[in-house]
Amino acid sequence: MDRKLTVTELQRLSPDDLAKCSRVPLHFLLDNVRSGNNVGSVLRTADGFRLEAVTMCGITVAPPHRDILKTSLGAERTVPWQHEASSVEAINILKRSGYKVAIIEQTAKALPMQNWKPQVNEKWLVVLGNEVNGVSDDLLPLADLCIEIPQFGHKHSFNVAVCGGMVAWHYMTSCGLSFIDACELS
Repeated sequence: MDRKLTVTELQRLSPDDLAKCSRVPLHFLLDNVRSGNNVGSVLRTADGFRLEAVTMCGITVAPPHRDILKTSLGAERTVPWQHEASSVEAINILKRSGYKVAIIEQTAKALPMQNWKPQVNEKWLVVLGNEVNGVSDDLLPLADLCIEIPQFGHKHSFNVAVCGGMVAWHYMTSCGLSFIDACELS
């Protein structure tokens, strides 16, 4: 019979050791995400995959908001994050720093996520949008590409935090990074 691993057996890095490690070059930008629970979940996903950072823009709440803390379980202390007033300005700054921009949205020319083939040496900024309206229209011209996660049910969208997890997992597997590989980036 199988058993759950103990916390000791999982051999997780301490926050101090994690701070010394390099990170996976994937950065999330949250464009007007209204739920602190979703923000906390995205931070927790970013911690789990050791992503580079999360930028919160517009009406997106930032730590120490109580709803974020409820779902992040401390990830706001282990993931670099910042809050910016404007998604447009934040994207332009990150583009000048060498990031390619992928917007997760259903558009006329969106690439199905399974066809997105990021490379491990590329820096990607992934923009996740508002729970009701998606990514702001004024961000679309700033994208190198738009990515759609294929869906087969009645609803036309995934929860933004779930979407972030799927994108991070796809990025890691497309780049050929396993958990051990990610730990060896430092």
